[in-house]
Amino acid sequence: MLSGSIWDKMILFALPLAFTGVLQQLYNAADVAVLGHFVSDEAMAAVGNNVPIIGLIVSLCMGLALGANVVVAQALGMRDEERASRGVHTAFYVAVVFGVVMAIAGEIGADWIIACLEVPESVQADSELYLRVYLLGMPFIAVYNFLAAVYRSQGDTQTPLWALCFATIFNIAGNLFFVLVCDMGTGGVAFATVLANALAAGILFWRECRMTGPLRLELRRLLKPDAVSLRSIIRIGWPAGVQGAVFSFSNLIIQAAINSLGADVMAGSVAAFTIEINVYCFINAFGLAATTFVSQNYGAGNLARCRRATWVSMGLNFCASVMMIAVVLIFERSILGLFTHSEAVMEIAITRILLVVLAEPISVVMETVSDAMRGYGYSMPPAMVTLFCICSIRIAWVYTVFAADPTFDTLMIVYPISWAVTTAALTWLYFRHQKMLTAKHAHSRATSPEALPFTD
Repeated sequence: MLSGSIWDKMILFALPLAFTGVLQQLYNAADVAVLGHFVSDEAMAAVGNNVPIIGLIVSLCMGLALGANVVVAQALGMRDEERASRGVHTAFYVAVVFGVVMAIAGEIGADWIIACLEVPESVQADSELYLRVYLLGMPFIAVYNFLAAVYRSQGDTQTPLWALCFATIFNIAGNLFFVLVCDMGTGGVAFATVLANALAAGILFWRECRMTGPLRLELRRLLKPDAVSLRSIIRIGWPAGVQGAVFSFSNLIIQAAINSLGADVMAGSVAAFTIEINVYCFINAFGLAATTFVSQNYGAGNLARCRRATWVSMGLNFCASVMMIAVVLIFERSILGLFTHSEAVMEIAITRILLVVLAEPISVVMETVSDAMRGYGYSMPPAMVTLFCICSIRIAWVYTVFAADPTFDTLMIVYPISWAVTTAALTWLYFRHQKMLTAKHAHSRATSPEALPFTD
């Protein structure tokens, strides 16, 4: 990451990461598909109804994990092994605490969450059951994501991918077993997902306890966080988590609006979202690649290579997103057929694909520049810009434009509009931040060349 060509290294880094994201989404897709085929469209809608709230919690988790990624990657770039080791053990501590707190909060507030989402009575019971069981597995989800972030910090995206492959196979088999053999329905697929998450976390934990070098987990240090590392992880990771959660929070508002349109619209929307989020996995992967490449090179003092990594990431991101969208458009009906046999549900899903998935390239710039800024440790301003733009536009749209014309088409068009505005704001912020770094670079060169933090 610190020398040589960037684009080939970034492809090798990002593609396993993208497939990891796809497999993570396959958890939900498997739940939706099994319930849609073997239980009912209402059961499928119940799972889909929980996607925004689960996404909100997981986004917070992944944001904090990104903080761990940056802290450890910068330490590796500085060749400070002890600092990297402290970061690894602190990351595990944060994962456990976050997971347990979210699991407890979820169990306490599940009924209130379902009520806030205005879930139709026909799917309320299944929605609450799925949410309660799923959130029991939050400690495992948190541990997996934080340990995967540690692997990413050294450029290894393949090990988390293989762990998730085994877990995904287990999840699909578990779904079928608990639904077809045990007749457990919605609760069964949720329980299978919990067990699969535990398997993925367990594999990474076992491997990190056995590895050598600064990233090795030592059992005696697991619950002994380093104060400096903890502050850095939270300082960088919390805003990143907020930024991801903003999308999910705004989606909660939109989900409530979708729920008002009936069960068929709910089912069609979740089927399309399951496809949509897999396209986003590739966009997110190249964004995270920018974070890691920028982090290591910033730690090594190479500002010019940080900038090159950002633009290479953006170019590759555009290419990947366009190819994924082409695949979706060509095979949309075949893919949707995995989730439902209802023509009405399928037409709703196609509407969402045309209005949202086709606009995904707009978010490429948004994701890349915000992830690059986090690689520098500059995390709070991108989060605040996203918070303001995404939330304000989507909430205002639901209560004004959608209220005046309550159709699914009217609701979905807010996605590309909010992305476009946020992209413009974040692009301006990125170039402003680069000017600040250039000025700092020039000042350091003029006053103290031996202490210069960057090299060209």
